[in-house]
Amino acid sequence: MAKIDLDSLGIEELAALRDNATDKLMEKVAARQAELEAELERLSQYGKPAKKSFASAPVAKIKKSDEKKSDEAKEPIAEAA
Repeated sequence: MAKIDLDSLGIEELAALRDNATDKLMEKVAARQAELEAELERLSQYGKPAKKSFASAPVAKIKKSDEKKSDEAKEPIAEAA
């Protein structure tokens, strides 16, 4: 790829370059996403169904001992008489 002297470009040229780079990245991301979705679909035949969304993350459960410690920390400390 040819090197571009960014310092010599005008604002309009830089904006056009940015737009072209953004468009190309979006194309590549969409193509890769399609590849990964096809791979998930292919792999889903071997076990659990493929997840369609990655929006929800697993939530860590709090252990009983951790709950007691946090409850103890919230209780006010009695003042010495």
